[in-house]
Amino acid sequence: MTLAKHGSPHDRGGADSYYRRPCSPHWWPEGTYNGTKIERKDMSAEEIADYKRGFEENEDRGDFKDWGGEDEAREAYDPEYDPEED
Repeated sequence: MTLAKHGSPHDRGGADSYYRRPCSPHWWPEGTYNGTKIERKDMSAEEIADYKRGFEENEDRGDFKDWGGEDEAREAYDPEYDPEED
């Protein structure tokens, strides 16, 4: 197994799945949070496919961050979530 370069489309897809963020293709050519973030509209079909492959591979593995509880997990990716409103 070859590890994806940090910030690559594959890496970012896997990270978004791991942290339970929505599937939203992007990547960082100079490494995550370094330089300019490349958004989906500026990605090639191959880059988008690589992002989705990373996302789906992690989904299939079921390797997700343990936020400590359901409310914490939902709040982590949905900033408008209020457990008091459920």
